[in-house]
Amino acid sequence: MALVEVKVPDIGDFDEVAVIELLVKVGDTVKAEQSLITVESDKASMEIPSSTAGVVKELKVALGDKVKEGSVVLLVEAAGAAAAPVAAPAPAAVAPVVSAPVAAVASSGPVEVHVPDIGDFKDVAVIEVFVKPGDTIKLEQSLITVESDKASMEIPSSHAGVLKELKVKVGDTVNIGDLLAILEGAASVAAPAAAASVSAPASVASAPIAPIASTAASVTAAATTAVAAPAHAPGASTVGLPHASPSVRKFARELGVPLAEVKGSGHKGRITQNDVQDFTKSVMSGATQTKAQAAKAPAAGAGGDGAALGLIPWPKVDFAKFGPIERKEMGRIKKISGANLLRNAIMIPAVTNHDDADITDLEAFRVSTNKENEKSGIKVTMLAFLIKACVASLKKYPEFNSSLDGDALVYKNYWHIGFAADTPNGLMVPVIKDCDKKGVLQISQEMSELAKKARDGKLSPAEMTGATFTISSLGGIGGKYFTPIINAPEVAILGVCKSTMEPVWDGKQFVPRLMLPLSLTWDHRVIDGAAAARFNAFLGQILSDFRRVLL
Repeated sequence: MALVEVKVPDIGDFDEVAVIELLVKVGDTVKAEQSLITVESDKASMEIPSSTAGVVKELKVALGDKVKEGSVVLLVEAAGAAAAPVAAPAPAAVAPVVSAPVAAVASSGPVEVHVPDIGDFKDVAVIEVFVKPGDTIKLEQSLITVESDKASMEIPSSHAGVLKELKVKVGDTVNIGDLLAILEGAASVAAPAAAASVSAPASVASAPIAPIASTAASVTAAATTAVAAPAHAPGASTVGLPHASPSVRKFARELGVPLAEVKGSGHKGRITQNDVQDFTKSVMSGATQTKAQAAKAPAAGAGGDGAALGLIPWPKVDFAKFGPIERKEMGRIKKISGANLLRNAIMIPAVTNHDDADITDLEAFRVSTNKENEKSGIKVTMLAFLIKACVASLKKYPEFNSSLDGDALVYKNYWHIGFAADTPNGLMVPVIKDCDKKGVLQISQEMSELAKKARDGKLSPAEMTGATFTISSLGGIGGKYFTPIINAPEVAILGVCKSTMEPVWDGKQFVPRLMLPLSLTWDHRVIDGAAAARFNAFLGQILSDFRRVLL
């Protein structure tokens, strides 16, 4: 055995970059090229790999330290007496990982594409195939859609090239690591090009590759300074940018995970790959449910015996004794939604306020807007106006945009609105993000696109998470009022029914006005009756005179 010094390789024209993350500890067994630390300059983050395999005996750096080319990172006890320090690691180990795509590396031979890590799920079903042999595949292009009993997800290609062979078909089940396809003439940006093996003699190693510098416009990593203030490129805003390395960002993009909604467990809230995986697992398993709860939930939603709630047993009846019957299994979506609705209905002390809003003038404006925008193909619905009106109401009464966290209230300074979409597979709730920053036309377009994806079963987990308030609209179906169930962890939900023309007294006479029924359900632990009445009244005022949105 020999102790080998692992040093910082040539990282380009950077002097004394900060160590922002330690990826190994003393006693760990590391492989050659395994990432040891993450360093960050004012331009990019990069992970420093090990030049040799072995056991970590001593760490020579700590968080916050400054290192440069040649600095000793750690001591590794390498296998074999012939082991010697590697003075110049192979270029493959030193090319920094940046958020902008690295130039593609061509591959003359066939390349295998495998199922990435999608969480602790086995035998997920392939429900859709997007490609066929002979197709030209782009990097990160969706190949198939898989579906667990909780959610669906599109699996992207890790390489670009021509599809020579597809290894799966609709109805197959796949697991992490399974072979999906074989590409030819493939290229990938998953890793920098390898010029030589790290174990190759220095005499045959090619010259180091020049570092890949990120331009100001493409920088997405925030540098950690002595005062923990995020550095940024001139002219590029980094306000609210999630703290994560470029490799983690790429991993999140592959899985469709919104980093802004992931809580980082690393140093100073840094998001790690495990955090992204945990987020994906939570969505695929029913968001806030634990695995045990997720396993029990379908049974509860399908008419469980109620024993867990201290209730008398659910009646067991042989219905066939009374006449012909037909038994059909509930769909996956209905099982999930049923379990969640049962939990929410039981655990939340919910109250519903019913009101009517005069939308006569707003409906006339909506009709004229659609006529003016006929050529654009965007059809504005009343729901789009409702979303903007709700955002204004949520800003005036912020407790409706909060969530309970133990004995504390979490007030959210973002306004993501979910809307219930009726699909052949059951009720789904797509989420329109940052509605406060979007106009009615943009909201209408996004709503149309998300509703179509919901009907087609193509909504990603990221498109169904993060809502702060939900609207359930029965549209033109009919009805007057109903009691929508709150979508936890939200604290309120608005239900709307079909508008009807009614006689309204204006102080002198009855005049015909178009009235929209509103049903606001709220969590009494967070909201009291007076606040709910004010919220509905303010919402009604905005809908009757939409100019109030500007105030």
